[in-house]
Amino acid sequence: MNELDLSEVLYTLVKIYFILLRESEYEDRKMRINADAVIIGGGIIGVATAFYLAREKYGNIVLLEKETFLGSGSTSKAAGGIRAQFATRTNIQMSMLSEKIFANFKEETGFDALYTQCGYMFLLSEDKDIDEFKKSYQLQKSLGLPVELLKPDDIKKYAPIVRTDDIKLATFCRDDGIGDPSEFLAGYEKAARKLGVEINIETEVTGFNTREDKITGVKTNKGEIKCPLVINCTGAWTKLIGRMVGVNVRVEPVRRQCVTTGELDFINPEFPMVVDVKSGLYTHRESKGLLLGWADKNVKPSFDISIDPDYTDNILERALDRIPRLETAEIANQWAGLYETTPDHRAIIGWEKAVAGLFHITGFSGHGFMHAPAAGLVTTDILTGREPRIDISDLEPQRFAEGVVTEETNVI
Repeated sequence: MNELDLSEVLYTLVKIYFILLRESEYEDRKMRINADAVIIGGGIIGVATAFYLAREKYGNIVLLEKETFLGSGSTSKAAGGIRAQFATRTNIQMSMLSEKIFANFKEETGFDALYTQCGYMFLLSEDKDIDEFKKSYQLQKSLGLPVELLKPDDIKKYAPIVRTDDIKLATFCRDDGIGDPSEFLAGYEKAARKLGVEINIETEVTGFNTREDKITGVKTNKGEIKCPLVINCTGAWTKLIGRMVGVNVRVEPVRRQCVTTGELDFINPEFPMVVDVKSGLYTHRESKGLLLGWADKNVKPSFDISIDPDYTDNILERALDRIPRLETAEIANQWAGLYETTPDHRAIIGWEKAVAGLFHITGFSGHGFMHAPAAGLVTTDILTGREPRIDISDLEPQRFAEGVVTEETNVI
């Protein structure tokens, strides 16, 4: 084991120690048997929603997480990108709202978490992509996003190590950037607990109690909770929760992989998230090296998160083509996680029509971390009877059955 591997292991062990220390305060408490709202899923979507509901004094709120640690699912595997350069109005507005909160997180929650606004850059080499991104650029500008169009010579200002001989245009937004999902999750968690949210780990939902197609309670491996409202924030596992009440929620789990390099002496501290649209490669600064990722669209839906060496090779091949200086880089770490993918690559936020009292916040298709603040706020607006600060009517669960679908094309 080299020094780099050892440092990764030590960092992970220290992180686990502090999580266990925090959780030990709560493990002996008995689970509440009555609640005003039960949130299923302890990733950042569920925990952020719990915080915002508690801040509005919604009542007794209980959050259930089946694993030992909060964020053990997709949140812990997220690449950390935060961007508003999308092709659909709702996604742009969700991101713009979230970015404001990420940038002022301590004011929002009372706890620190770092959001590095180093920007997002999309490299365009094909005319069809340029046409699509120019349309998105116009929409983004109309909504107030400070996005720019860059000529190839301008790209070197932000990403001098990137090969640009085939690039015709790039889009760039300085407000976009990178955040640590675990830091923001921890901040929301501490703020939610401070407001009285009960968080139960190692608590798996096994079923529901219903009466006349209305939720009356939740069954778990630790007992039952009577409640009129269940908020489903289970991400890639959404379909399993839906089956427990006889509904088909259009979310599929799809494996994605990331690789990090060892220390690189040629990475600028302001290096942005760079996306090569043609190849699908995305990369950003990670510690003293780079994180590299790519979405293999041939991967079939499953809960498999084993590392596929061929998948890793595909990532590295794309990375070497776009950043030739990576030829001497070492692999520091690699992992696989799950995207919670919908047919139109956009989130599902809204009431389940077939079962009263069931509300979905899921299906973010790889954008759950970056949209968590906005999702929690908009959901709280709806549940407290206010007009949502963003019109999310096009994200309702029934859109697939009704055939009213607008696809998000800018997906990585």
